[in-house]
Amino acid sequence: MLPCAKMVRWRSDIGDLNWSQTEKRIARKAFDLALSREFDAVIQEVRCRAAAIEAPSALWDPEDFLTKSRKDIDQRYDYRYSDLIEVFASLIWSGRLTEAELNGLGEDKLGAVRTIVSAAEAWSRR
Repeated sequence: MLPCAKMVRWRSDIGDLNWSQTEKRIARKAFDLALSREFDAVIQEVRCRAAAIEAPSALWDPEDFLTKSRKDIDQRYDYRYSDLIEVFASLIWSGRLTEAELNGLGEDKLGAVRTIVSAAEAWSRR
């Protein structure tokens, strides 16, 4: 684990990256693709949950799932350029995006994404 001071400095560094117009288009396309995949997964899950309702007591299960999903999506999908590196790393880590779908971003951004994904992988092996 990185010492807190290093983490704050590193977080500040990735928040200060400059995005070209081409990179902004690539980032938006990748972000929208991952969000679409997320919505598709939620829709599929809601359909399964709704089809499984057999008693009135289970009627609100899909609503509970949707509320939780909305909060999770609102938290995870933040399109501020200062947060996109971490968002993309999270989306790769969760399988909603591949690194190849970020092709065209600068090496500074791809390198930062790779660093975060690698750290998450190392953390999960603990």
